[in-house]
Amino acid sequence: MQLGELGPSNVRIKRKRLGRGIGSGLGKTSGKGHKGQKARSGGGVRRGFEGGQTPLYRRLPKRGFNNIHAKNYTEVTLTMLNKSEASEVTAESLLAEGIIGKVNDGIVVIATGKLDKKLTVKAKRFTKAAAEKIEAAGGKIEVI
Repeated sequence: MQLGELGPSNVRIKRKRLGRGIGSGLGKTSGKGHKGQKARSGGGVRRGFEGGQTPLYRRLPKRGFNNIHAKNYTEVTLTMLNKSEASEVTAESLLAEGIIGKVNDGIVVIATGKLDKKLTVKAKRFTKAAAEKIEAAGGKIEVI
């Protein structure tokens, strides 16, 4: 790279100066064309409008059901519990150590991987296999 090859660090794009004469290319109608809804002040159509045709969001069938009472648990594996430094593991301690991103409605411990140390684990739910593996490693489980 040579000194003469350097360009400006930030390119400045000139703003459109509308209605400044025929020579500007944006005079008279100022790029809006002749008449019509989009040429008017405050004109235009709402998002999803298809000119009076039934819009796509109304043509497609509704699917599924969203349960407003459903609980969203954060899954924690035994492998993740191995990474924890605390002897008493809670959702807050896992969050503080950066092992989980967020707690949601609590944590559920699942039996993926194996546990190498003795831990006291406090969680909302445990799978049967996870509870067995924690107790087999000499730990305790507490359902909150």
